[in-house]
Amino acid sequence: MKLLVTGGAGFIGSAVVRQAVAQGHEVVNLDALTYAACLENVASVADQETYAFEHCDIRDAAAVEAVFERHAPDAVMHLAAESHVDRSIDGPGLFIETNVNGTFNLLQAARAHWERQGRPEGFRFHHISTDEVYGSLGAEGQFTEDTPYAPNSPYSASKAASDHLVRAWGETYGLPVVITNCSNNYGPFHFPEKLIPVVILNALAGKEIPVYGKGENVRDWLFVEDHADALLTVLQRGEVGRSYNIGGENEARNIDLVRMICAILDELRPQERPYSSLISFVQDRPGHDMRYAIDPSRMRGELNWRPSVTLEQGLRKTVEWYLENEVWWRALQDREGVGVRLGKA
Repeated sequence: MKLLVTGGAGFIGSAVVRQAVAQGHEVVNLDALTYAACLENVASVADQETYAFEHCDIRDAAAVEAVFERHAPDAVMHLAAESHVDRSIDGPGLFIETNVNGTFNLLQAARAHWERQGRPEGFRFHHISTDEVYGSLGAEGQFTEDTPYAPNSPYSASKAASDHLVRAWGETYGLPVVITNCSNNYGPFHFPEKLIPVVILNALAGKEIPVYGKGENVRDWLFVEDHADALLTVLQRGEVGRSYNIGGENEARNIDLVRMICAILDELRPQERPYSSLISFVQDRPGHDMRYAIDPSRMRGELNWRPSVTLEQGLRKTVEWYLENEVWWRALQDREGVGVRLGKA
């Protein structure tokens, strides 16, 4: 297939690009190269004949339309988004422009392209979203594909809005769409503003490791390469008009996750004092959801997919990658907002 992957220079998008090329697909990587994007993330496939890059902002409808006309993709995998909750608290407008208006532009361009091609049955618009659209769970229960939407942050609200747009274009115009909602991703090439890379890099620098509130918020952690595999599985075998929740089956409290990372660092890069001594509890994020957890039954039952990497395995792989790739993350330290506490509102 020829895939148009939006946000393919970002964290999850680049994992999809690398796997798709490895599987033999042609890939057009559309990315605006905002602060969180790095072309180094796809350097391993950049010289492949089956790979092409388009520097394009999904907020620019005409530019998006031109990409479709140039490349005529068989499918769209839409990952381009503003995704950091803390940044959405400080500047929600950009999240609406990119996640809502940008998705609208893509849907319109995809629909026009699909109709020009004679509405091929094999075409797919795969929208990649988040479990945060469902809001917050208590101590029990899991999100299913039928859980009502109840977003609590500007970020999750913008993603919920984009999900609804995609569903509407499927129902109203017949565009062949699928939607996936994933749990928290982690792994190589994770931009250093999210929890796991912050813990690793602050620990290596001997800086305070900030943990919001009491660290009791629970997340389900999904290794990014597992997620990329799941996304390509849904694209090729998922049912049109269906949504699929993709989870890592690895729930952990934030404080336990941080301590696990510190223990791995103690083993791989020992210091005089344990890294856990750097942990500091800080003012919580406004509207911080307490718990996310995904019921993966549909992915298992319909598509025979489940994650292959446990949290312990994935964290070790991630820490080892950061230890071995200092050149990559050093180059990002001076980007806007990195190393600064955002989202205090």
